[in-house]
Amino acid sequence: MREQPEQQAPPVQRLRIRYAKRGRLRFTSHRDFSRAFERAIQRARVPMAFSSGFNPHPRISYAGASPTGASSEAEYLEIGLAQILDPAELGRALDESLPTGLDILEVVASAGGSLADLLEASEWEITLTGVDPDALGSAVAKVLETSEIMVERMTKKGLRTFDARAAITLLEARPGGASPADGESCAILRVVLRHGTPSVRPDDVLAALREISGITASNAALAQRLAQGPLDPQTGTVGDPLAPDRDAAG
Repeated sequence: MREQPEQQAPPVQRLRIRYAKRGRLRFTSHRDFSRAFERAIQRARVPMAFSSGFNPHPRISYAGASPTGASSEAEYLEIGLAQILDPAELGRALDESLPTGLDILEVVASAGGSLADLLEASEWEITLTGVDPDALGSAVAKVLETSEIMVERMTKKGLRTFDARAAITLLEARPGGASPADGESCAILRVVLRHGTPSVRPDDVLAALREISGITASNAALAQRLAQGPLDPQTGTVGDPLAPDRDAAG
C-alpha cells in the first residue's frame, strides 16, 4: 500500500491582501502573477501554512482576478500562515519583494468566511480614444434602455454567445479631454458589473455598445478596475470587502 502523506497543521492565521496591477504590469497574466507572488513569499521568508496531500502547496486562495491587459487597484487574495504576523509588516515585506507595478495596498486579518463570496461586483473605468463624448452618451442611454444585448467572445471551448446587459448595474459616460499621446478626444465610461457566469468583462461592455450603436474607439480601450467587492443593489455602488464589518459578517 502506498504510504499516506503527512497531514499538515491548519493555518494559525489567515490574511487577506489587496494589491494593484499598474503600468506595464497590467499585462501580467494571473498565472504570471501567482508565480511572482510565490517567489515574493520565499524572498520575504513568510512562514506559510501548507496543504496536506502528496504534493503540499502554500495555502494561497486567489479570487476575482482581472483580465490580462487591464490595470487594477482592487485585486484580492488570501493566505494561510503557520505563525501569527503583523499584517502591516508582512505587507511591507511582500511589497518590497514584488516588482514595481505589482503593489501591495492593504493586508488585514480575516475572521473567516469566504473572500470570493464578498466579491460580488466590480467598478471599472474605461478610457476610449477618438470617441465623441456626446455620441458615447447616446449609446449608453440605448444600452440602459435595452433589456438584453447578446455578445460573442472566443473562449478555450470556442465561440460563446451570452447576454452582457444583465451584468451591467451602472453605466455612465463623461468627457475625458484630449489624449496626451496624440491629442485625440477621449471619453470615459464608468461601469459597475455584477459578477456571474460567464463573467462579463470591459471588452464585453464595449461589444454591447458596438452592437447597439456601432460606436468604436480609434485605439485600444484602456480599462482600469477601481473597486471590487459587495454590491449595493439600491445604489449600484461597490463596497470594501476588507472592511471590518464585512469580515465579521463572513
